[in-house]
Amino acid sequence: MTRCGTDQHEYFMQQALAEARRALDRREFPVGCVIVHNGSVIVTGARENSAGLGNELDHAEIVALRALFAVAPGLDLSRVMIYTTMEPCLMCYATMLVSNVGGVVYGYEDVMGGGTGLSLSSLAPLYAGRRIEIVGPVLRRECLELFREFFRDEENVYLRDSLLARYTLAQQ
Repeated sequence: MTRCGTDQHEYFMQQALAEARRALDRREFPVGCVIVHNGSVIVTGARENSAGLGNELDHAEIVALRALFAVAPGLDLSRVMIYTTMEPCLMCYATMLVSNVGGVVYGYEDVMGGGTGLSLSSLAPLYAGRRIEIVGPVLRRECLELFREFFRDEENVYLRDSLLARYTLAQQ
């Protein structure tokens, strides 16, 4: 996998932030995602169906991966980098591992459900043999501000009284 420099990481994270802003404007949890291959964004995704009861399947990374599978079904995913405004949860991270994604760059840590700190060597063979580059945080402050805006809005009930909400609102 070609390593990207800090400027390139920030450039693509800005695009993920734009997706997150659009999600927030729709009153969705502000996770935005872009998938990059050979220095170009192939697909984007944003959190869907988080209002109300919260559908836990439509995370930004899953939405973007579904779009990628639709437009580039034969692409070697070990050569893609996923940029997301929040550290992938365990579900999204496991999906990236099984799909053999080359790397993930995240903006804000998920203290409640982040999966990237998981020790792969202690897992079952399907996961233990996988390698994935993890970079983060990138543009943390910008990502944090979107999550703070979301949690400050009294009309948003998704994860309202969670550890993540309390942690986010306490950040400076």
